[in-house]
Amino acid sequence: MKIVDSWEDRIFINVSRILVIFVVIFTLYPFIYVLSSSLSDPTAVMKNQIFLWPIGFSLEAYKTILGYGELRMGYVNTVFYTVTGTAINMLLTSLMAYPLSRRNLVFRKSFMIMITFTLVFSGGLIPTFLIVKSLGMLNTYWALLIPGAISTWNVILMKTFFENLPKELEEAATIDGASAMSILFRIILPLSKPAFVTISLFYAVGHWNSYFPAMIYLQSESLYPVQLFLRKIVLLGQTADITGGSDMGTETILMAESLKYATIIIVALPIILVYPFIQKYFAKGAMIGSLKG
Repeated sequence: MKIVDSWEDRIFINVSRILVIFVVIFTLYPFIYVLSSSLSDPTAVMKNQIFLWPIGFSLEAYKTILGYGELRMGYVNTVFYTVTGTAINMLLTSLMAYPLSRRNLVFRKSFMIMITFTLVFSGGLIPTFLIVKSLGMLNTYWALLIPGAISTWNVILMKTFFENLPKELEEAATIDGASAMSILFRIILPLSKPAFVTISLFYAVGHWNSYFPAMIYLQSESLYPVQLFLRKIVLLGQTADITGGSDMGTETILMAESLKYATIIIVALPIILVYPFIQKYFAKGAMIGSLKG
């Protein structure tokens, strides 16, 4: 029997479709505009002639920016921070969330209260800086990897997912003599792939987009992530050393505008390319916080 939608349902569906279309347009248009501007003639960019498609197709901005050594160095550093940082994040988050998901853990409620407390209150920037300095991590890779190694919110999300896994699997493994670490790495984590991938994406995007800790803890430019390079180009407008011009002539000014858009695309592209490959896991893992035992 075919179910016929009422007119209220049809109105709701059509209005929802229209709203989704508008959201998609407003979400995609800024990216399309930046991409078109990066591929357009610098003169057209300066005159604000770009609306949707590139005008006077040109790759000069990409050739210039990709030939700059600081960008390559920043990319290497950012890839290191993202890969290493995410690995540390997920290891510590898993090791913290798994015991908290076990209801027989001694002082479990007390630990949860202390952990949840950090969601609202923190030591602040100055105490954190002093701790990093006292540990000798200033101007080192570890200054960007250790202080934010665990996110309280992500621990709670992973703990919630662990709590909804079948308890019979763990009980069977315990009877077979498996240790807690074996159960975690051989049973729990393989079954938690959607949550694991989703939280890994959260951590990875955070590392890739992070720039403020680098401004605070790093002095050596050889350790700078690519986001500081992006800030230098887009916000501070420091492009003279890239274009090779010390003065602010017309050609330098025109190229500076195109360089800003090209840099944004180059920096954002890796995360955009990675997402489609993990979308199926992200769609499942995005609802982990709403699961009930």
